[in-house]
Amino acid sequence: MGSTEEDTTTSKPTSLYDAASSTEPLLFKPTTGSAYPSPPIEEPPQSDPSESDPTQSLQISFNYGPRPFKDLPFLILFLLFVLCTFAFGIFSIFHRNDNYSNVSAFTYDSNSTSCVQDTSFLSSQLWVSETSFFALSSSSLWTYLVWTLVITLVLSVPICLLLLLLLKHYTKQIVYVLLPFFIIMPVFFDVYWFVACTLSSSCSDAFPLVYRILVLVFILLIVGVIVWIIVANWHRIELTVRIIGVASDALSRNLGLFLVIPLLTVGLLAYYASIVVFLVFSRFNGKIVAKESNGEYTCVWKQDSWVPAYFTLAILTMLWSLTSMVEAQVYVTSGTIAQWYFSKDDTKPHRSIRRSLRNAFGPSSGTICLSGLLVFVVRVVRAAVDSAREEDVPGIVNLVLRCCVNALMSAIDFLNKFTINFAAITGEAYCTSARMTYELLRRNLLSAVFVETVSTRLLAGVIFVLSSVYAIAVCAILKGVSDLGVNMYTVAALAWVLLILVLGFFVHVLDNVIDTVYICYAIDKDRGEVYKHEVHDVYFQLPISRNSRSSYPSRTLDV
Repeated sequence: MGSTEEDTTTSKPTSLYDAASSTEPLLFKPTTGSAYPSPPIEEPPQSDPSESDPTQSLQISFNYGPRPFKDLPFLILFLLFVLCTFAFGIFSIFHRNDNYSNVSAFTYDSNSTSCVQDTSFLSSQLWVSETSFFALSSSSLWTYLVWTLVITLVLSVPICLLLLLLLKHYTKQIVYVLLPFFIIMPVFFDVYWFVACTLSSSCSDAFPLVYRILVLVFILLIVGVIVWIIVANWHRIELTVRIIGVASDALSRNLGLFLVIPLLTVGLLAYYASIVVFLVFSRFNGKIVAKESNGEYTCVWKQDSWVPAYFTLAILTMLWSLTSMVEAQVYVTSGTIAQWYFSKDDTKPHRSIRRSLRNAFGPSSGTICLSGLLVFVVRVVRAAVDSAREEDVPGIVNLVLRCCVNALMSAIDFLNKFTINFAAITGEAYCTSARMTYELLRRNLLSAVFVETVSTRLLAGVIFVLSSVYAIAVCAILKGVSDLGVNMYTVAALAWVLLILVLGFFVHVLDNVIDTVYICYAIDKDRGEVYKHEVHDVYFQLPISRNSRSSYPSRTLDV
């Protein structure tokens, strides 16, 4: 029944390979050893390998058919990490020593030359901690903080949907109206803090006038940089507005992503919670031993030797899981948007999100694990390089090594760009998707490193302004209904942080939609077809826009 429904949504051939060779990937000529016989033809003259035949890519489209498993070794390695983490974690729970928290209740017994528990010991610290907790939970600050964050989290959902609706229909108006507030808001907060701190005796004592002036000037310099960025990219704002509008329209037609993507994040948090529990219980694995110091014996806790190694394993597993989940979310988003794009009518394909989820956690799970591993390695290496740079170690060798590492990390970022998006569309392996994506963009004279940074900056400015307005409203309401005093600024700041995190997640999804639509447009251009006219009307201007001025960043490569 499911297969029948999926077949009805397929408007193009489902095969990603040429009919003459079912084992050769896209964009490559069939070999002479093909399993399918073909009539003898005259061998064409040798040509430049970089010149590919356009007919070889006519079958590139979303792969609705069954997909084979790809990059299985990396999936097996990831599962091995997870199984070891959970196996040793469960072992740590059953092998724990409950005396870990009662080390002070043990004393050294010279008769048995060991530590024994003092039965007269009473743990009064537990009572004190419980009393402190209930005192904190009953305080007005705690009550207002919890309710403010809960209300903010609930309101963030309609705020995201309203912002998506406005960006879909009134993108230009929203951007141009909020652009001045990119400058006004930081200046307002900066001047307000300076005046309030000057009038407050406690704040003025903590921050002398010289420090207050330095902070004021520093924020104003940051605002000056923002102004320079806006002026330098002013000629690109009109095109960027249209790109955001197209992406918002695509996302609005797949609103189920607003439910699935957060649920994946919740699942990751639940997965993290179990590992954190394992880490906590692993610290309980050990024993209380006597330690001699200056002729006196004291009882101390001695941890089992395997616990530090388990901490390392669990942390590595958590980091790899985080990057893999981010890549999985990109995969699901790309697969869903691509199915909408390649549908002839404007109706949403049936079970598009379900199909993307099945592919992400099924045949392409190894590809996602490999991509997550590469992203994880890049982040770790770059953090190590940044740490070495802060230490300012002298020497030409250290400088050359840093340059080589940065070049290598940039190359990996270049390789990873659009790879998951393409894999979600075609179901190819990671390396094949990276090669095919580069050849696809190069053959159609599109940017191989297309990153519309202006759209990200504009959206970041929009969510900053909206979150700031919300924080001001929260502060005004708390001032009228509570007696928190200066603590209301802390509650309003935390509400601002929570809302900007939720809206930042929305921007992240919208950025993935922009990248996916770009790849779909490249496939359309490669096939000589037009599935979405409104997308072609906007994305067609990208190469012209980037070549018409010489002031674009050098990292944008047009070939």
